[in-house]
Amino acid sequence: MSFVSQFAQLTDFLYLSSAFAITRERLLDFRITHIINCTLEAQSPNELEIKTTFLQIGDNPQSRLDEYFDKVADEINDVVMQGGNVLVHCLGGVSRSSTICIAYLMKHKKMKLKEAHDFVKSKRRIIRPNIGFWEQLVNYERKLFGSNTVNLIETSTGLIPDIYSDQTKNML
Repeated sequence: MSFVSQFAQLTDFLYLSSAFAITRERLLDFRITHIINCTLEAQSPNELEIKTTFLQIGDNPQSRLDEYFDKVADEINDVVMQGGNVLVHCLGGVSRSSTICIAYLMKHKKMKLKEAHDFVKSKRRIIRPNIGFWEQLVNYERKLFGSNTVNLIETSTGLIPDIYSDQTKNML
C-alpha cells in the first residue's frame, strides 16, 4: 500500500492522510470524531456525520495557511481534551495537512519547528510543505518561541528550508 493511501498516526489522537485514503471503514477503525479538510479539490465523506472544518486553501506558496494556525491548533486541542480523534487531510497528505499538524505540535506540544517537522516526517515520510508554508512556519516559530530552528536559504533552485539543503545538493 502506498503512503498516499494510508493514515499516519501522529499521536494517540491525531492522524494525517490524503483525501484518497479516507474511507468509511478507516474513519470508524480510527474512531475519527473530527476532520480538518485542507483542500479546495476534495470534500470529506460525511455519511457518518463527523464534524468537519473546511479550510478551502490551495497548495501554492501564495496561500495564507498561517491565518488558520492558531484557530485550527486550538480546535484540534479542544477535540482532544474532549476525548476525540482528529484526522487532518489535504489532497495528497503532503503539504497543507502536514503544515497544519506541524503548527499544532508547535503550539500545543511546545515542539520547535525542526522537531515538529522531523516528528511528522518520521510518521509520514512523504510530507513536504511548500516554500510558502515553510516561510509561514518559520515566522510562526519565531512568534511562539522567539527564535528559529529552521531558516530559509537561497539556492540555485530558489529558497529552501536549511533542513533540506543536503537533499538539494544531492539532486543538483
